[in-house]
Amino acid sequence: MAARATHKWAFKPGMRAGAYSWKSSSKAIERLKSASSEIRAVARVDPVTAAEGVIALAQRIWPAFEHIDTSSGALGNAVRRTLEELLPVLIEALADEKTRGKWLEALREAIMNDGVDYLAPIADRFGQIATYTSLMNLHADMDLDMIEAVWSDHAHIIHVPTATLTLSCLLEAGRYDELLALLDRKKTRLWFDEKFGAEALLRQGREDDALARAEALLLDQRRQWGHVEIAQFCERILVSQGRAEEAYRRFGLPSASGNTYLAIWRDLVKRYPDLDARRILEDLIDTQGSKGKWFAAAKTARFLDIALECAAHYDAAPATLIRAARDLKLREPSFAMQVALQAIRHLVEGRGYEPSPLDIDEAVEHLMVAAARIDAVDQARQALRWIEGSALSAGIMAERLARNIAVIEVAINPR
Repeated sequence: MAARATHKWAFKPGMRAGAYSWKSSSKAIERLKSASSEIRAVARVDPVTAAEGVIALAQRIWPAFEHIDTSSGALGNAVRRTLEELLPVLIEALADEKTRGKWLEALREAIMNDGVDYLAPIADRFGQIATYTSLMNLHADMDLDMIEAVWSDHAHIIHVPTATLTLSCLLEAGRYDELLALLDRKKTRLWFDEKFGAEALLRQGREDDALARAEALLLDQRRQWGHVEIAQFCERILVSQGRAEEAYRRFGLPSASGNTYLAIWRDLVKRYPDLDARRILEDLIDTQGSKGKWFAAAKTARFLDIALECAAHYDAAPATLIRAARDLKLREPSFAMQVALQAIRHLVEGRGYEPSPLDIDEAVEHLMVAAARIDAVDQARQALRWIEGSALSAGIMAERLARNIAVIEVAINPR
């Protein structure tokens, strides 16, 4: 389907079929970012044209990216983020039923031709994109009989490209009984299908049934795809029922996730503003383990006593501790001193990623600056002596420490 003649999309030439080779993932991701920015800019002045831009992009994703190596998952994640970012533009555009019907036909064809389910976010919300109940029913019915037949055949596994969009349309059209009956025909229970059934139960006010249906997937011995999303679905139900503490224990803690340990803690604090932030951090450390990895989160959260406990743990990263000592040696000298000592101990005991003797030099430097701020230079020297004496072997790190201690002692007691 061609976009409106009044707008020429700059992203189209870079999204032609076969435009990218095997190792072009980074380039493709940048192209997606550029296309998203262009579409969102147009959406501010012409939402309908922007919606057609979303469709034009969706139609081109698979043909353009077909030959790219997707094994790292980076491109797939970028496509998902881009589509999720643009879907509101498509859903909220004020288009009449005829126009939206043409959009749906174009999207349906793109989904059917999609080789790796790049367009899964669009299929997930197809019913919402349809907007009009008549269009929801039209697309729900197109392949309904075929899906029923395929899912009733438990001897074979056959992928149906339009199954998800069909479930989405049944859900948004309020055809809950048909939706649940269709899911019951399927042998395997997977969240990308079951989420529609759980949501159908929830929309009927059957909260306990929805919770049980979703939680059953978490109890599967195999780690269910989408386990975080499942847990958060269950969590929302309990929170809505006023059972926040139970939600936190059963689902909040196990589903906490983020790109960093600090992000994980912040996410959970945001979701449970009435719970003590310190308690949440302690619970995360207890449930997720890797105590040393939580140092930066504890430090940033200003729970410095917890941070020191994390710094002492064997899996704390010496490089992270050294940076903290560097940043806080003037503002928090006592804390920085203890952190620097732990970094030195870890290095001497052979820990850290690609450690260098220069790391010992840097850690000792920050240690002595912090110690001088609180008149604890001799205490720092004695602590270094203790680390040296407790070293299991005289490796290169221990030798470097001994050299630093000798320099310090000369400085303290010059002849």
